[in-house]
Amino acid sequence: MGAIGPVEAAGATAEAERAAESPQAFAPLPRRRGRTTLMIVTAAVLGVVTGACTGFLIQAGREPTALPPLSQPVVDQAKGEPEPLSAAQDRRVRTDGDLRKLLVPRPEGARDTKYVVDVDGWVDLPAYADSYKRPGNAFNNLVDDEIRRVAATSWRVGDAHDVEIHLVQFRQESKPAASEWAANGSYWAEHRGDARSWPVPGTGDGNGMAFVQDTPDRKAGYLPLYMAQAYAWRGDVCMEVEIYDSRPIPKAEIMELAERQLGRL
Repeated sequence: MGAIGPVEAAGATAEAERAAESPQAFAPLPRRRGRTTLMIVTAAVLGVVTGACTGFLIQAGREPTALPPLSQPVVDQAKGEPEPLSAAQDRRVRTDGDLRKLLVPRPEGARDTKYVVDVDGWVDLPAYADSYKRPGNAFNNLVDDEIRRVAATSWRVGDAHDVEIHLVQFRQESKPAASEWAANGSYWAEHRGDARSWPVPGTGDGNGMAFVQDTPDRKAGYLPLYMAQAYAWRGDVCMEVEIYDSRPIPKAEIMELAERQLGRL
């Protein structure tokens, strides 16, 4: 083989440089899909179709499975009107009646308090709202909470031992107002002075609380005023029990009275 001249060598070098600059110089060509691959895919498709046709023919040759009848046995309809639930089975039977009959009766020898809270056992909405420190707000809240009616009783024993009981009933078409008002009363009683508190027996899960205030309210010209309270609820009725006296009120008294009143609901 002859020697390469300078001109040929230069030409070869230039050609190599152009080839290196070209983006397609060393790019691999796409691999062609061979005929064998197409044959394998076609065979797989035919196998699936054949299997489906075979399964259809086998299913078509079988006897049809009988379906259960659509009609069901006829149940005889009961005759007559159903008996209403008793008060033991449905608490609303009791509370939808005369709510005043569920109030604890006065003890023997008791007399009217100085300020009677009820008129023939009932308290109208303005009078009940007026027992709060902010009567206007109380009135609006009671209306919003769908108050239905208020039954009440009060009595005095001795010179300055007063008792007041309210049963506040709500319609409760949109919210559990009775439990909310009982919780509200318990909240303010607990945060008034140095109150001691206990669950009312029979309520469970904190649904009823009793409170005794050991520090009296004092005002010039008046006897000291001690207070004991109890709040609970049953269904749509909120129970409020309050005792006032010029002397400390024992825990046993408020607990016993609250338990008796709650038992009547």
